[in-house]
Amino acid sequence: MPTGRAEAFSDGVFAIAITLLVLSLRLSGHGTLTEQLLEAWPDYFAYVVSFLTIGIMWMNHHTILAHVTRVDRPLLVINLLLLMVVVAIPFATELIADNLTHEGGTAAVVTYGLVMVAMSFGFAGLWGYVATHARALGAAIPPEALRRSIPGFTAGLVAYVIATVVALFSPVAALIIFGLLAVYYLFEHLPSPAEDAPGSSASETGPSARA
Repeated sequence: MPTGRAEAFSDGVFAIAITLLVLSLRLSGHGTLTEQLLEAWPDYFAYVVSFLTIGIMWMNHHTILAHVTRVDRPLLVINLLLLMVVVAIPFATELIADNLTHEGGTAAVVTYGLVMVAMSFGFAGLWGYVATHARALGAAIPPEALRRSIPGFTAGLVAYVIATVVALFSPVAALIIFGLLAVYYLFEHLPSPAEDAPGSSASETGPSARA
């Protein structure tokens, strides 16, 4: 089928997940308003990291599907599994907001890390499938160019695993690493969908112009 329905459904899931993050912003109800706002810093911290993560995931998800003109059932299944993890991020974020500075802080951040690892596996699977089935999915860019981008795009998986291990010793340090990983994926690690599309300047000028 064309990619339109898959993209529309995915956009809806991303939109709901990123909106639900605001539910983790709560005040304790004890002390003055200023004291409550200051004490809620774990809520802000978790909210910012998760908002950036989901937002950048949506950007990269859009880039991935922009490479293809149609989707098949295996790709839809991989995408569905990825979205299942996306909607779990608000839950993991609320765990951090409620427990980061308390006894359960380690368990909360480790849980968050496991969600991030699962998300990274999902994205690696999605991009890996697109890159290895480029022609069947109608991708304009040569499959070789897509496959070359797999290591750089999936490198974050190792970093997410390391950050989850760090959470066992320092939950705050691990959350900082998760935030830095969001910034890492803010930069382009995938080839542009228009890079070798028919009629693009890169296609018209040939390989020498891109060297």
